[in-house]
Amino acid sequence: MTPHLLLHRLKLQQLQVFERVLEHRSLSAASKELHLAQPTVTRAIQELEKTLGAPLFERTSRGVIPTELGQVVGRRARQWLAEVRYLADEVDAVLGGAAGHVAVGTLISASARLLPAALARLMSQHPGIQASITESPSRQLFPALARGELDIIVGRLPDTDDPAALAGQIAHYPLYHEDLCLLARPRHPLAGAAPASLHQLQDGWWILPTPASPLRQSVEQVFREAGLPLPRHRLESLSLQTNLGVLQRTDAVAFLPLDAARQWIESGLLCRLALDAFGGFGRVGYSISTLRPSSPACLALIDCLHRVASEPD
Repeated sequence: MTPHLLLHRLKLQQLQVFERVLEHRSLSAASKELHLAQPTVTRAIQELEKTLGAPLFERTSRGVIPTELGQVVGRRARQWLAEVRYLADEVDAVLGGAAGHVAVGTLISASARLLPAALARLMSQHPGIQASITESPSRQLFPALARGELDIIVGRLPDTDDPAALAGQIAHYPLYHEDLCLLARPRHPLAGAAPASLHQLQDGWWILPTPASPLRQSVEQVFREAGLPLPRHRLESLSLQTNLGVLQRTDAVAFLPLDAARQWIESGLLCRLALDAFGGFGRVGYSISTLRPSSPACLALIDCLHRVASEPD
């Protein structure tokens, strides 16, 4: 099939439906998200398969699985749909409206203060801009940014030798350096006491980040510098609400970036334990793709991020 003939036959809605089915691996889940009847979703996939001349999915009892062709089309469709979104934002900008859409990925280090404050400023200054927020591990967010599914990621910046850095495809811009703090409930035996050592807390219960998270790397560095292994009694969780509930009900302790912990400390739900040694969490900032220019909506958010980061706590 020639490129001209393919472009003539392809329809935007079919690609939008296909991309959602690919994401959910389910026709019914895609139909719910798109607010379309399932037969309409099925028909769109069948018409696209007819245009391409081969199946895009294998149907199973647990959903659908993309074929090799489906995987290839999926990569290109996501890039093309992202470009359509960028085009719409630039058209809005040219026509004089402060409108558009910005797709934001976020990590735990930015979800408590930096990003909410920047979004609040964006909503006030640019009410026509819409934002969608995705909170996921960095190993999922950075490839999505490179593919064009996200416009920006806000959070802890990866180290230069970290595979997530995707050198050459993504540029990283630091805004400030974040420290770790040690949290516990206000009735913890060491609350208000003189600085403790990690040795004193080694045998107690800890809440640690999951192994793949950047926060886990920072916590492991703290224990390495103290010459200690990771605690034997530990939970591994990145769920802030779960961690808060466990900390309030037990004498467990947890390291957390100071920004993420500040609201709990100020509200009295948790307290900050004094510790004789602390490690830094790392640089917090934003990452954008080098493969395409940022949309006007994304640039507006970047301006808000800089302004919030420059304000005193």
